[in-house]
Amino acid sequence: MTVTDPLVLLACLVVLIAFIFGVSRIQRLARLFEFAPPVLWCYFVPMLLSTAGVFPTASPVYDAASQVGLLVSLFLLTVTVDVRAILQVGPRALAMLVAGSVGIVIGGPLVYLLFRGALPDDAWMGLAALSGSWIGGTANMVAVKEGIGAPDSVIAPIIVVDTVFAYGWMGILLFLSTQQARIDRWLRADRTALDAFTARRAPTLDVTPSQPFDSAIPAPDPAEAEDAVHAAGSRVRSTSTADLALVIGLGLGAAALARWASGFLPPIGDPVVIISRNTWAILLTVTVGLALSFTRLRRLDDAGASAVGYYVLYVILAIIGAQADVRAVASFPAYMLAGAVWMLVHMTVLFGTARLLRAPLALVATGSMATVGGPASTPVVAGTYHPALAPVGLLLAVASNVLGIYLSFFCAFVLEWLSR
Repeated sequence: MTVTDPLVLLACLVVLIAFIFGVSRIQRLARLFEFAPPVLWCYFVPMLLSTAGVFPTASPVYDAASQVGLLVSLFLLTVTVDVRAILQVGPRALAMLVAGSVGIVIGGPLVYLLFRGALPDDAWMGLAALSGSWIGGTANMVAVKEGIGAPDSVIAPIIVVDTVFAYGWMGILLFLSTQQARIDRWLRADRTALDAFTARRAPTLDVTPSQPFDSAIPAPDPAEAEDAVHAAGSRVRSTSTADLALVIGLGLGAAALARWASGFLPPIGDPVVIISRNTWAILLTVTVGLALSFTRLRRLDDAGASAVGYYVLYVILAIIGAQADVRAVASFPAYMLAGAVWMLVHMTVLFGTARLLRAPLALVATGSMATVGGPASTPVVAGTYHPALAPVGLLLAVASNVLGIYLSFFCAFVLEWLSR
């Protein structure tokens, strides 16, 4: 039986997330969640339930919850960000974003040349649209599709490839968060700036064992945790009803205001709309949140703002998973193989650059997900490596949206030239 009622469907997803995090606290299952963090289950369990027919792969609640929820989480995460501290981690993080994007631009034409004989004649259009999705997100994919006039029949398999490999890679990155020390040694990573940044953010974080990131990063030493609480002083306190009312009210208010204001801003791009109303809403939310982070509102983190922001992201992650159906994979073998090689090129360029620059795995994963994922998934991945990195991932994802529209159209130009 498929759950079709929108409210019941949303309730099921919320209950499922609560169940996953509840089970993750069971001591006997700690080993399982050490290698597969709860956020990974938040994606894959809904996907399996959709494949089994329990959840629908399309529902009005998915679109509504994703649009509003994304703006709420973006505001709550950006308003609590320490921009000055992030700038000290910036150069290597930005380098990882650029390296990941270059890997996508190189991989597109390469896989087209390798698999051209096994793909339809107009497959270059689908691959061009996929490059947009993998450098910035779905909005860029739609922009490229409309810009080059790609038919819907070409886009159908691309959505499957996008879902399988983008979020399959996301699952791998979440798993690799448990192997940071080992991979950092192979990368010869210089963690000086990163550790200094996370140390400054540590006092504002919950250091109790119930923290949802415990399965992804090593548990703090009890003495260090006690010192962190002492250093935080009055900043570490219980969240009250008034705190939650303020956080949720400001989050929803910012989302509603951004949606309303975006309706007065004209779309940019002719004939291709590069910045749509949804893009304007995201940009407005992030900009206002960042501006307010220089005010006393940044202290909302003490009231649980970032925790609420993370939770909303988990709901969005579950919604993303519920829209995927693993049975569709078998329908497009050539596209699937091309997607695998393409992702391998992205990984090769990314890790090669990381080893050259001695970048830590946390920044590699954040830069990669900012490229292939988007504003919804990047903070989740970044926060799994360390909660303080979630805002860094958010900023990189927003930067990828802007950078990707130009690089994906360049990739489309190269693909069209190769198809002649």
